[in-house]
Amino acid sequence: MTTRTIIACLLLVLPRLQAQEPAASASPAPADDAAAPSADDAQVALRARLLDFAGALGNEGFKIRDGYWSGALDAGKVRRLRVNLLAGNQYWFCAAVPEDARGLKIEVYDPAGKPAGSVPHKAPGLAAAGVTAEATGPYFVELQGSAGPSRPFCLIYLFK
Repeated sequence: MTTRTIIACLLLVLPRLQAQEPAASASPAPADDAAAPSADDAQVALRARLLDFAGALGNEGFKIRDGYWSGALDAGKVRRLRVNLLAGNQYWFCAAVPEDARGLKIEVYDPAGKPAGSVPHKAPGLAAAGVTAEATGPYFVELQGSAGPSRPFCLIYLFK
């Protein structure tokens, strides 16, 4: 392109850009400081705590898988997540619930539906299960909470 062509294009586009008004902010009005934290705030806090918890595994060479899984965990009900794991890789599945919740449990099942021989780890409001995938395929991670009201949860997994 020549310099004249570029200048001509800019002269045509520039007035249109200047005529547009900035879009209105989509964010709500500032919340009252005394307002209760939202469900989103609770999820963010859980994920931050979970990333701190899983950070020690990063020192062991584990990498956090992109994304996370979150929602509500009802007492006595099981939440299942299907993940594809690769044979020979090591994995840690880490979950967090509010610290006052008790009885968080993670189980990992192989493609045949048998327990994958996970190594459990527990802390207040946190749980983790480590496995080495024996075969490539779909594995199932079950997350279960004990008695009490429905609680938010967050789950991530790491691999090496």
